[in-house]
Amino acid sequence: MTFRAGTHDCVVLIGVLKEPYTASTISFTKAQPLTVQIDHVMPLAYDWAQGAAGWTKAKREQIANDPLNLLAVDGPSNGQKSASGPAEWMPPNPRVGCAYAVRFAMVSLKYKLPVQPQDKRKMLTSCGAS
Repeated sequence: MTFRAGTHDCVVLIGVLKEPYTASTISFTKAQPLTVQIDHVMPLAYDWAQGAAGWTKAKREQIANDPLNLLAVDGPSNGQKSASGPAEWMPPNPRVGCAYAVRFAMVSLKYKLPVQPQDKRKMLTSCGAS
């Protein structure tokens, strides 16, 4: 990867991403910013609907910027996911379905947000529960 000078390696100019949602390899340049996007594993709109609407601004900013809830992914996949929970959207790469579900659950537990029953069923199924 090549980083912009003076950013403490926070701004990537050129890089390659082994993308988890699609299992593809994406060449990234700063000139094509939509190729790679940062996904909120537990979408912020989902958080809002599950109780974050009543949180302080500081707590909403905490979940929005928590590395546990952030993942670099394929831009089009992130767009397809939008604000969907696991019952509506799971990564197209079936090999990461369980890891995605576990991470979604970890964010839910950390922030004490409920998971909708249909999402919980899909998460359990993706990890082999019947």
